[in-house]
Amino acid sequence: MYAIVETGGKQFKVSQGDTIYVEKLAHEVGESISLDKVHMVQDNGTVRVGAPLVEGAKVVAKVVEHGRGKKIIVFKYKSKKNYHKKQGHRQPYTKLVIESIEA
Repeated sequence: MYAIVETGGKQFKVSQGDTIYVEKLAHEVGESISLDKVHMVQDNGTVRVGAPLVEGAKVVAKVVEHGRGKKIIVFKYKSKKNYHKKQGHRQPYTKLVIESIEA
């Protein structure tokens, strides 16, 4: 059984027991959350596709940790103008473990 869920503007294919990294959510570590934006559910060969969401379906996940991703470097440069700007960025994330899929 798997589902396609949307959170943070991105879609994820999840099954029970999977670990996913999503955009940072405002929930405490150890808290269970419900992801209600379910676009598709597949269960034993039966596929339910929403238009746009599947009615009554939800995915229950547990917040494991919050963190920040690897640093990326943003470097702006203009030749012959003595202009350069170096800036780093670390995107915050929330690590979720999928507990159950309810369709």
